[in-house]
Amino acid sequence: MLPVSRADLEARYLHLMREVLPERARAEGWPIRYDHCFMRVALDHVFEDAWYDHVERRPAYRHLSEEHLAAAVRHAEAMRDGGIPVVRAMNRQSLRWRGKQAAS
Repeated sequence: MLPVSRADLEARYLHLMREVLPERARAEGWPIRYDHCFMRVALDHVFEDAWYDHVERRPAYRHLSEEHLAAAVRHAEAMRDGGIPVVRAMNRQSLRWRGKQAAS
């Protein structure tokens, strides 16, 4: 596997979060549909907790380690590949980590 630069990871992350996932969500009626929701879910899964308890500066993706950023990309790809069932499950878990009830 070829090494991936940080710039490549950030570009992939933003493409998935801002374009790919919201477009699929609108087309397929996913329970979440905005880029910031997908970012929340992916980043919460990276930390298995509310991401903002682990990243002090914003935007979060710029202040993640490369390992954490790569993990966020993998979680975004899991949502893309798994569709509604995966998005629903990951969103519910994210909300549980935050002490909130899942709305969908």
